[in-house]
Amino acid sequence: MTTFADLGLGQKILDALEAVGYKEPTPIQAGAIPPALAGKDVLGIAQTGTGKTASFTLPLIEKLSKGRAKARMPRSLILSPTRELAAQIAENFDNYAKHTKLTKVLLIGGVAFGPQEEILNRGADVVIATPGRLLDQFERGKVLLNGVQVLVIDEADRMLDMGFIPDIERILKTLPARRQTLFFSATMPPEIQSLVDKFMKDPERVEVSRPATTATTITQLLARVSDKTPKTKREMLRKAIDRDGVKNGIIFCNRKRDVDVVARSLQKHGLSAAPIHGDLDQSVRTKTLDQFKSGELRFLVASDVAARGLDIPAVSHVFNYDIPHNSEDYVHRIGRTGRAGLEGEAVSIFAPGDEKLLAAVEKMIGRPIEPADFSEAKRAKSGPTSSQKTSAESKKPEKVDKTEAAPEKKADAQKTSRTSRPADTGKRDTKRGKGGRQKESGQKASVKGFGDDVPAFFDIF
Repeated sequence: MTTFADLGLGQKILDALEAVGYKEPTPIQAGAIPPALAGKDVLGIAQTGTGKTASFTLPLIEKLSKGRAKARMPRSLILSPTRELAAQIAENFDNYAKHTKLTKVLLIGGVAFGPQEEILNRGADVVIATPGRLLDQFERGKVLLNGVQVLVIDEADRMLDMGFIPDIERILKTLPARRQTLFFSATMPPEIQSLVDKFMKDPERVEVSRPATTATTITQLLARVSDKTPKTKREMLRKAIDRDGVKNGIIFCNRKRDVDVVARSLQKHGLSAAPIHGDLDQSVRTKTLDQFKSGELRFLVASDVAARGLDIPAVSHVFNYDIPHNSEDYVHRIGRTGRAGLEGEAVSIFAPGDEKLLAAVEKMIGRPIEPADFSEAKRAKSGPTSSQKTSAESKKPEKVDKTEAAPEKKADAQKTSRTSRPADTGKRDTKRGKGGRQKESGQKASVKGFGDDVPAFFDIF
């Protein structure tokens, strides 16, 4: 059995790994760490959840353990496509480097420039950044990139999907020609291969699984609906959620506006759910993720901003409210469950019109997704919900709608009301002018608001 010590890591890192409970390296770690320590360029290809972060963070810490950064001149740069993934890398770096004196700065959008600039001015060994915020600080003259010895690009294919490749090329041209590059991606589309060929020198290729494969620990199910209306899809989603064994889950939508609507709908039905997408303030996104990780929040409704790289332990289920437009995103979405050897389940809602999207997904994973029937699913008996009442609220007597409980009395009351109305004389109160109040009780009231024509986006039930 290969150990982390066999890979050439120092004792300080080994002690840190023991503290976080790492016993042995994953295949991508065992393959990537030795050539990275030897100073070679590394091209790492592995599906999500295989430990890619440690594959580049550990050798980076080992190589930087000697020396010190200068003001505004970091010695290494790690680029990440999303704020959440960058923050997770920074957290892992703190855990792995706690026995060293290395410093890092996290450059992401949605937070103030000031604290980032203070760390840069003192000197940061490692800059962990999203491309946009790094370029902002570079253009302001707050960070200089000509001292970077090691460059890491993480989730490169996601960079491509999010349109960051021009920014990546611009950043690469500002870096020293003599540097080490560690390049990690779950898939290798032609555009990414072109980037590798252009900016890497004879990289050591480490591929531990076929690109775009799903973990064997994930049960994949398909829930068909009769029509593609949002209301029908939300009803099916609740049926898939409301079962025994659904501890928690991440629900993915293709559009950010649907993320908000689905989250509100689940809340209306007494489920603990919250949205997360790129339009939310960073502090809100961070708080929502923390609540989900701690178990305070049961369901996370997300856009694909949360599909890549996030290490959220013990997610029992993933629900695809929409089948993704990009079939490769399917792999990354469902990869949020079935991690670290745990069993997981992924449910995708299939509506009329999704035939091409489903065919692309099934072609990529190499097999059909098993259909499931949730009409007879048992109601979940456990799990926190937002409808749980406090002890004080639970003591309050439940209100009873007497009108609904006694339909005969309601009918009698309506009959009495109709017979007691005065005759409509057709006269108007002219004293109040054209817009005056209609005083005659028999006169029909004007329609207010939308009447019976309620817009679809108000229907969240």
